[in-house]
Parts: sequence; structure tokens; C-alpha cells
Amino acid sequence: MLSSTAQITTDNPQRLITRLCKHWSHKFPVSFDEQRGEIQLGLGPCVLEAQQGGLHVRVQAADSEQLLRLQTIVGEHLQRMAAAPLPEFTWDRQAP
Repeated sequence: MLSSTAQITTDNPQRLITRLCKHWSHKFPVSFDEQRGEIQLGLGPCVLEAQQGGLHVRVQAADSEQLLRLQTIVGEHLQRMAAAPLPEFTWDRQAP
């Protein structure tokens, strides 16, 4: 599996974890608490972890095309779930 990570600066990563996990819980298997969330999206898993001053996000997919789709989908949904616009962030693709 290929993976990609992003570090998002936010004052309330717990809120983003809760909102995104609840949003997708009607459609996908989800588990979460205030510090960590895991969503089993159709294209691959998404893991959200609260950190000091931000949110660490990791997505995984079987191929490059699916990984790019996951990055786009998760990024757009995180922006929608945020109370205020999130600062711009970039995805860092991990070597297999």
C-alpha cells in the first residue's frame, strides 16, 4: 500500500477528528476518541491523530491514483469540517 501524510495547523484537532469521524460514520467503519480517529474509507484507511498545535493525517491506498483521490477527498472534507478555514497544507507521499 502507498501512503501519504499531512500536518495541519489547528488549535482544536480534537474537534476535527470528532466532526470528520461522525460525518463518515453513517457510511464507513469508524472508530475515534478525542486523540485519534480511524476511518475505513472505500479507497483505503485514513488515520487522524491530535498533536500539540495540529492534526496529523495519514491516508493509504493501493495505487497512486487512489492515493491522490483520497488526499483530495480527505482534504476537502477537513476544510468543510473546520470552524474557520484551515491554513494551506501539503501531502507528503511516503516511499513504499
